[in-house]
Amino acid sequence: MHFVALCADKPGALQIRLDARPRHVEWLGAHAGHVKVAGPFLDAEGRMAGSMLILDCADDAQARELLASDPYAQAGLFESVELRPWRWVVGEPKA
Repeated sequence: MHFVALCADKPGALQIRLDARPRHVEWLGAHAGHVKVAGPFLDAEGRMAGSMLILDCADDAQARELLASDPYAQAGLFESVELRPWRWVVGEPKA
């Protein structure tokens, strides 16, 4: 089952993001079987200000557990995380 995670950074937390980014990118690679798409949201000045991930997980609990293991989450970067079930219709990558 697919889920979309919409993560908003805390105001003024760009340095937290930058400090945790190498561990986050490593985490993405280690979880490529579950993280199908990921990338940052940008603010008006083009700076990273949040994240969007599309996850392939068995259920909501597994998706939340995976998100909690993200170094960004562990660093306290996010002000909010919205997780929504989602059906992929167009452009799904081949297995």
